[in-house]
This record gives sequence, structure tokens and C-alpha cells, in this order.
Amino acid sequence: MGGLQRFEQKLEQAISGVFARTFRSAVQPVEIAAALQRELDNKAQVLSRQRRLVPNSFFVELSAGDLERMAPYDSTLERELAEQLNEHAELQSYVFPGPIRITFETAEDLGTGRFRVRSKAEASVTGHSRPHGNLRTRAVLEVNGTQHPLQPPGLVVGRGSEADIRINDPGVSRRHAEFLITSSPGADAVPGGGPVQVEVHDMGSTNGIRVDGQKVPRAALRDGSRVQIGHTSLTLRLMEEAADV
Repeated sequence: MGGLQRFEQKLEQAISGVFARTFRSAVQPVEIAAALQRELDNKAQVLSRQRRLVPNSFFVELSAGDLERMAPYDSTLERELAEQLNEHAELQSYVFPGPIRITFETAEDLGTGRFRVRSKAEASVTGHSRPHGNLRTRAVLEVNGTQHPLQPPGLVVGRGSEADIRINDPGVSRRHAEFLITSSPGADAVPGGGPVQVEVHDMGSTNGIRVDGQKVPRAALRDGSRVQIGHTSLTLRLMEEAADV
């Protein structure tokens, strides 16, 4: 018995067959499972002879009617789909950069029984904050839906446990890049502070850094600058008003 057949049987058993009757004329769960597996196969990136990086964040777009029918069972379906993807990844020597996330969304251009899958590799991110007394946060780094305060003198981003922001991305070196922040003279003595300057420096990483699409060893950043390290993008946000950390 194939993996998709086992998936279909297991899913029907999990919800006592109600799911199969509900979706008889709409999107079938096994079709979604097959599409997600194809997404892994089509987007696999070679890391080594025996390891390939694949997406771990998936968005399944459905018609409003199909999404409404699915609502009572979405948590069960997400769990079973994730398990199916893990089994497929193990067989194919695929590597996920972080936990599997499957989100169901409405798409107005899709009719009943039609669906579409989008995906991206999204590494898990862990921040290790350091005490900075009464300094105010005037800049943050946004990484995969998380925000990390950026305060003088700065912080190190990498895959290793010693990094201030740890990113579980196989394309990121243990100490990949350093973000340095400086304030105008006397800024910290004034409520609200003054303008800040932020730079990013490559720390001799294997894959280097890209700032707004350009590969550089170092660069000055502005609000909205995007820094690419490995397969992960970090966005700098400068705050107009100070906020206590």
C-alpha cells in the first residue's frame, strides 16, 4: 500500500469517516497530501550528497466553500498532513529548516474542488537577549515572524549556540553576521533618544551576506533593509518612538 493510501485510510479512521462524506464533491485530503509532497520534490535544494533542504511552511489556498467545509477538521488534517510530509522527507533524505506549518486560506479566484499550494523554507529562530540597563530599543530585526531588539553595541546572528539570534538554517554559518548599532552623541541621555546608525558585517561566513539583493562584505542599513543569510531574510525596522525594553 502506498503512502498516500495509508494517509487516506488513517485520516478517515481518525474522524470516523465523516470527513470522506463531507468532502465527496470538494477538495480531497489525499489530493492536498500529494500536492504537498510534490512541493517538497520540486523545491528540494541540495545541501550535500545525502541531504536536501525543503520548505517547511505551507499555505493551502481553497475556495470559501471548501474552506468552510474543512473548518471542523482542519486541526486533524494539519496534523496528519504534517506526519505524511515527515515520512516522505525521511524516505527522500529531505531536511526541514524548522517545524512544519500548514495554513489553510481562502482564494477568491478558486472554485469548489480547486486548490493551490504555496510554500517557503522558514528556519526556526531563537533569540538570546542580553541586559542593557535602561537603554531604549530604537531598532529591531524581523526574522520569520519574530522580532528581536537591536541595541548598542549590536548582536551576532548565526546557527551556533553562541549567537545572539540563532537561526536553524543549514545555509547559515555558526557565526554568520554581526549587526552593529551606534547612536548620535548624547542620544541615550535624551528621552526618546536620537537617530541610530546600523551596519551589518559578514563574519567570514561560508555563503556570505546579501543586502537588498547585493552580495557585500559589509553595508550600512536603513529602515526596511533586507539582509539575506543562507535561506533566511532579516529585515531592519527603525522605530520612530522609543519603547522601554
